[in-house]
Amino acid sequence: MTFWNIWNMTFGFLGIQFGLALQNANVSRILQSFGADVSHLSLFWIAAPLTGMIVQPIIGHYSDQTWTRLGRRRPFFLTGAILAALALVLMPNAPMLAPIVSPMLIGAGILMIMDASINVAMEPFRALVADLLPSEQRTMGFSVQTSLIGIGAVLGAILPYLLTNWFGMTNTPDVEAGHLVANNVKYAFYIGAAVLFGSVLWTVISTREYPPQGGVRPEKQPFWQIGKDFLSIPKTMKQLGVVQFFSWFALFSMWVYMVPAVADHLYGTTDNTSHSYADAGDWVGILQGVYNGVAAIFAFLLPFISKKFSRKGTHALCLLMGAIGFLSFYFIKDPRMLVFPMIGVGMAWAGILAMPYSILAGALPAHKMGVYMGIFNFFITIPQIINGLVGGVMVKHLYGGKTIFAMVFSGFCLLIAAISVFFVEDRDDPVQLAFRKNRKIGLSN
Repeated sequence: MTFWNIWNMTFGFLGIQFGLALQNANVSRILQSFGADVSHLSLFWIAAPLTGMIVQPIIGHYSDQTWTRLGRRRPFFLTGAILAALALVLMPNAPMLAPIVSPMLIGAGILMIMDASINVAMEPFRALVADLLPSEQRTMGFSVQTSLIGIGAVLGAILPYLLTNWFGMTNTPDVEAGHLVANNVKYAFYIGAAVLFGSVLWTVISTREYPPQGGVRPEKQPFWQIGKDFLSIPKTMKQLGVVQFFSWFALFSMWVYMVPAVADHLYGTTDNTSHSYADAGDWVGILQGVYNGVAAIFAFLLPFISKKFSRKGTHALCLLMGAIGFLSFYFIKDPRMLVFPMIGVGMAWAGILAMPYSILAGALPAHKMGVYMGIFNFFITIPQIINGLVGGVMVKHLYGGKTIFAMVFSGFCLLIAAISVFFVEDRDDPVQLAFRKNRKIGLSN
């Protein structure tokens, strides 16, 4: 496929990540506005990985067996985009939906619906890249996807800041008037809904899927086949599972605790209604834009780096840079200097979004690509669920309420993940195949 074919095929991820970036940077702030305590935030964030763990294997299973006028994967991510866009509109308006029920509970429910819808849209995109690209283009495909993810995330992360500083919208809620969510956040979610739906629609219109091989429809398999597939996951997936566990444990901590950590450690406040806390939240949006922007640019370099150092070596390097970035958080005293560690985090994010899937796809049977990509999501969601259950306890009892130590612990997690990469078997990595071939020739001579 040409570069622009790949670009169009993965363009929907720009909108999906635009919505996720808004969620990651603002949902903690929204839930705190609705009355959530900081030590309980991680429990609300369990909604995201829990729904992903349930939804993605099911969507993968049924998309493997589907063929319609829109193809195999496109019907699923179009439906997910519509539902996710609606959830983005509803999220900042939770207090208006049920005057009797706590806005916090309504917000948590909408968060779960939003995550379920985004997962319906996300999983088929992963499978689509693996469906349509050969091994030698796979790293390029997932790298372009990662770049678009980065672009969407940058725009989504900085949007509330731009609405405040360019268009004069307030960044603090008008509690006396009954508005618990600031206008800059509310309108950012509305814009995000439009971008998410529009970008996914572009992929649906511009990308063609090919019928099953030989024109034969996939054989229908019962729902419980998912359990059998889970018990027979390839060795490479199990090995990548260790890498994914520590990678996503670290990322979950960043998304949940970065705003309170920066506000406390660098702005000297834990009062989520203060201007200082609002400024910290807006600056975190910029920082999340920085790491996503770095990921968008660095992703284009991944195919070239992996051709020289192998896919495993490239991923280990990315994770190491992220570990250094997180560990340096504790030693920085000027909020502006946080831009530099976010460069390392951005390199790690680029690797996490591209390299595991590029390594994994070569170990999966083509007719099971969707369900195994969905099952692979278990290794993303389980560490987030565990973090959600123990993260608040760690902050309260282990860190003494100082959320900055959650960022430091993320650094150690990424360091372990980087070491674990070298124990992964990458069956069809062109670099390793060439190395083994040359070694075999050398031994025979």
